[in-house]
Amino acid sequence: MINHLSTNIDLDWDSSFLRHSLNQLYPKLRIAVIHGGNSSKEGSVIYKTHNPRSTKTYEPVAQDIANALVKIGFHHVFVMADDMTLPQKLKQENIHIAWLNTGGVQGYNQICHTPALLEMLGIPYIGHNPLNSSKLDQKHIFKLELQALGIKTAPFITRHPVQGIFNPHLDERFAKTFQKYSGPFIVKPVSGRASLNIHYVETIDGLSEAVANIHRVTHDTALIETYFSGREFCVSVCGYITHGNQTFYRQNKPFAFSTIERFLEHGEYIFTSMDKKAITIERIRLLNDEEQELKQNLIAIAQKIYQDFHLNTLVRIDLRHDENGVLHVLEANPKPDLKRPADNITSLVVQGLNEYGMTYEDIILSLLSDRLDYLLTYHRTNIKHIDEMIN
Repeated sequence: MINHLSTNIDLDWDSSFLRHSLNQLYPKLRIAVIHGGNSSKEGSVIYKTHNPRSTKTYEPVAQDIANALVKIGFHHVFVMADDMTLPQKLKQENIHIAWLNTGGVQGYNQICHTPALLEMLGIPYIGHNPLNSSKLDQKHIFKLELQALGIKTAPFITRHPVQGIFNPHLDERFAKTFQKYSGPFIVKPVSGRASLNIHYVETIDGLSEAVANIHRVTHDTALIETYFSGREFCVSVCGYITHGNQTFYRQNKPFAFSTIERFLEHGEYIFTSMDKKAITIERIRLLNDEEQELKQNLIAIAQKIYQDFHLNTLVRIDLRHDENGVLHVLEANPKPDLKRPADNITSLVVQGLNEYGMTYEDIILSLLSDRLDYLLTYHRTNIKHIDEMIN
């Protein structure tokens, strides 16, 4: 549990101003929780275009977040769709701050559209900035930066449709990257949700067809990487301010939690996400104290990514062991599922909160409070409309 004996707690930090600010803001602050829009709905866009990520609104999770904010004590919480009507709705409801629970509406880099729009409108938000949204969502860009930072990730190359039919036997980049490695491989879109449109390919000879299928479905770049057959894990990480046991804390490092092993069923080569199968407690396992070294390695990698990428809010990191038991980062989820647990169904983020004395409301309050603390500390002049509410 989080307590003042934890070595990661800043014992000199005084939470009184944050508490005072929140008490002032509970009855005044107007919050919009934004979920993905539907480009097929009339009035949502001017012209409907292709969406390589596939469409999902995340509206039920937005409702979970909104309900938690109300339960915490905020009086004015609105749930809104992410489409071209959003700016007018934000203005009509006099929104002061937004919570991004959206992957965008359409386009090839849609996940960064709404944070960019909010920055233009002058509305602060809980979510990644436009640049980080893109870097985390575009898997090949994320992996390139991991390599530059010395963080292990699977060897990979990409192939865009404009480059024509992919023939691994004649491709110089393929030969240089994979050398004598002949499979198996994972082929997937460079942008997209979870386990959708991902191909497990046993040998080099199957790569051309898999790449062609990605091009046909997404009209976008395919990523080819080495397949690791070891154990699979994930870990979540967010900012420095946390709330648990009715107390606010400031961590000396980003708060990394929910260190989980994900189990594959017979015949599964990748973990099938909630898009295809519910996340149940039988499919995952929290790492215990008997695996402290592994747990701390996962936490250290997550904290390094959070700091080195200069992240602003929650992200989930997915990792796997290679055949030698070495951890490699698979990818990052810039908008991890914050579904409220129910019965046997949970989410990979919230499953490990009990270990730190935290509830679902605690993680929601932590994410909002960390963002407010950051804005009030470093960008106070940019949020005068919120600062003026604090007496």
